[in-house]
Amino acid sequence: MQREKYTEAIKNRIERAKFGSVFILSDFSDIADTDAVRKAITRIENEGTLTRIIRGVYYKPEFSELLSEAVAPSPDKVAHALARNFGWTIVPCGDTALNLLGLSTQVSSQWVYVSDGAYKEYSFDNTTIKFKRTTNKEISKVSYKTALTIQALKALGKENITDDVIFELKKTLTSDEINAMFDEAKAATSWVYEYIRIMNKDVGENL
Repeated sequence: MQREKYTEAIKNRIERAKFGSVFILSDFSDIADTDAVRKAITRIENEGTLTRIIRGVYYKPEFSELLSEAVAPSPDKVAHALARNFGWTIVPCGDTALNLLGLSTQVSSQWVYVSDGAYKEYSFDNTTIKFKRTTNKEISKVSYKTALTIQALKALGKENITDDVIFELKKTLTSDEINAMFDEAKAATSWVYEYIRIMNKDVGENL
């Protein structure tokens, strides 16, 4: 494919993506080889269509009409783009998991994930993304929502899980997600699985 054609193909894919999307070079590997994609992305970046967040990670800027300014890239989207780049499985943990499930409104400058990859840390703007390596059976061979919920429950701790927490989780998760969690999380820590069992029982009784 000629340079102009693959550059146009990459531009078209970016234009079709939602504002706020985050890309890595391999997202375009079906269009051209890495070197060609890098050169095309540099040209597109120079045109202002993309913004580089960190090396190899690019953002399609989203504009806030309310604030009359560009919105900062989502740290969670950046984290998942990095995971795609390295071929890692990642799951938010600690306060990050609680925030994404609506169990905490605390805004943190650090976004932390457990992964099956290396220990890594990345910073952009005033945000830091940390990856912590784990061989934890609770993030492998389960769906993302199951792994996320397990990490959130562990972050809270057994003594801090109340009826309100269970209620909020049931509002956030669908019945199908809770049913899948009941089947997938049997290898989780026993007290964590007990709360998942309670959620699943409540869902069954409400059907």
